[in-house]
Amino acid sequence: MSRPPLEVADIVRAAGDAFIEGNRQWLPWKHVKVLRAIVRCRTAALGGHLDECMRCGHRAPISYNSCRDRHCPKCQTAARDRWIAARQRELLPTRYLHVVFTLPGRLAPLVLQNKKLLYGLLFRTSAATLLEVARDPRHLGAEIGFFSVLHTWSQKLTAHPHVHCVVPAGGLSHDHTRWVRSRDNYFLPKKVLSELFRGKFVDALQQAFQNGQLHFHGDLKLLAEPETFAAWLRPLYRHDWVVYLKRPFGGPEYVVQYLGRYTHRVAISNHRLLAFADGQVTFRWRDSADHHEQKSLTLSSDEFLRRFLLHILPKGFVRIRNFGFLANRKRAKFLPLCFYLLAAKPQAPAEAHASGSKDCGDSWRCPKCGGPMRVIERLTAAQILLRSPPRISAAA
Repeated sequence: MSRPPLEVADIVRAAGDAFIEGNRQWLPWKHVKVLRAIVRCRTAALGGHLDECMRCGHRAPISYNSCRDRHCPKCQTAARDRWIAARQRELLPTRYLHVVFTLPGRLAPLVLQNKKLLYGLLFRTSAATLLEVARDPRHLGAEIGFFSVLHTWSQKLTAHPHVHCVVPAGGLSHDHTRWVRSRDNYFLPKKVLSELFRGKFVDALQQAFQNGQLHFHGDLKLLAEPETFAAWLRPLYRHDWVVYLKRPFGGPEYVVQYLGRYTHRVAISNHRLLAFADGQVTFRWRDSADHHEQKSLTLSSDEFLRRFLLHILPKGFVRIRNFGFLANRKRAKFLPLCFYLLAAKPQAPAEAHASGSKDCGDSWRCPKCGGPMRVIERLTAAQILLRSPPRISAAA
């Protein structure tokens, strides 16, 4: 994919200092750190390296290092590819399903003030819902395994917490002696999933309140009173919570491509940015309420950066998690059993990851002969500055 003409880094570079100065009263250091990392990403400020072709000896120009911040739009492609490569051996020879659990908009302000706690509850309650309904003999009657990915944004960059779950279309029988396949074009009842998810999350939220784990600031301070909090929660039971089940899609070959759409996304990619002029940012968004039509939205640079920073995750928070027979403590035992019951063998590791050099991505291919490139020298920011050609003075 070609480099976009406009990047989030360009907006931060132009408007970031004024934004930080004008919002110091609420802006935590962690958010400032992310903005500075995005600005420095793939610039001389982070140092760089020299690459040489192992086949023909061609040397490429200096490549600047990435910031590797998980919120940076430019740093996620490589991380995504590494994660998918590691998951390839775990993909079962069966159809897969995509299930999405979404929190109601009413909860968004509370979530933003209690990110770590409520994002964790979203993971746990959505996973418990899937596992419980799948175990029920009236539905699938099997133990399933899946991974979940947290997204916190809408197409307009507003707070919209939801998890994407990718699930094999079947599971292990209760005695672990056979693979139970789900019916064609059907997995689990959406209505049951929605009601159980709502009940589990609200119960967990009430328990967190009783344990004094919730924090209330600003407009939400009144919710610290038990009667007010209970009255605020009551309307959540009057509406169905959104659980979206997509039709079963292809087998493991297609899943690898499908995963890339969800696993390492950030709030907005550089390719969605359309224009930045006179302090206004215009970007593309997809309107799901209007047949997914592509539209444009213009925000002030301050509002754009504010919305972007809504989606900074708590330090150390894990946004991709495994459950069921794919859980870390169960995978080694049950994944080989799943392959055995499906009469298949786990995929062998790709040669690329066994050798580290024989099969590199396009970004590591020699432009002259197509051979693999390797790093032959690493450079600090100071070394790069010393290598730069001398500037011609104005007098000259």
